[in-house]
Amino acid sequence: MKIAFVGAGNMGGAIVRGLYQSGLCKASDLFVADVYQPNLDAIKSLDSEIFTTNINSEAVKRAECVVIAVKPWLMDTVISDIYAALDSSKHIVVSIAAGVSLASISEKLGRAFPLFRVLPNTAIALRESMTFVSSLNASKEQETEILNIFNQLGLAISVPESQMAAFTSVSSCGIAYALRFVRAMAQGAVELGVKPEQAHEVVAQTMIGAAQLILQNKSNPESEIDKVTTPGGWTIKGLNAMEANGFSNAVIQGVKANS
Repeated sequence: MKIAFVGAGNMGGAIVRGLYQSGLCKASDLFVADVYQPNLDAIKSLDSEIFTTNINSEAVKRAECVVIAVKPWLMDTVISDIYAALDSSKHIVVSIAAGVSLASISEKLGRAFPLFRVLPNTAIALRESMTFVSSLNASKEQETEILNIFNQLGLAISVPESQMAAFTSVSSCGIAYALRFVRAMAQGAVELGVKPEQAHEVVAQTMIGAAQLILQNKSNPESEIDKVTTPGGWTIKGLNAMEANGFSNAVIQGVKANS
């Protein structure tokens, strides 16, 4: 699939790099537009065959899929700019603008495009994103195509658009929540005499291992916790001390804070 990107900033640029590095897309199938020349220079440094331009419509008219990767407040301006270059019989439109609904995009376009709203997180730059995908006017084949694209950048799943806000808190905000846990664990380790840089590395790798136990074993947290929690041991004492200080409730309330 030939893919155009309108916006090559942090998120748009990360998706372009991920797709190119994964081998899913050839350089000649990527068309990138951005008003900021340094963003385009960074993309061009990947491969000179990637098409780059300051004119949004020039990228759009060459592609089959158009990824709009701009801030939410720029959506109206961008859609107006590319409107004439869009063809509802040819183009799939994908938005990664947070909080902009499919209905709102459809109304702005005024035509029955296959539309996707995609919610990645910042780990997409490392091809480790948890990405959520909702659609409007799309076929099963088109849904599969978009999921395949974002599965190259981590793990992607289809969700009802009504759940996007919940998944924003769990996954997009969840990156920050997880990193706050890393910081707290490291602070505890430092108090026990571990050097800060070593503590961060150890805690981060421990979190990767914990996550992989869930993902690869298809298990649940409690069953994995039970494996390392012996009667009278260090783990149960630590868990109970955390709960006594409100650990689980604090996390739950943090996740629900924006509901």
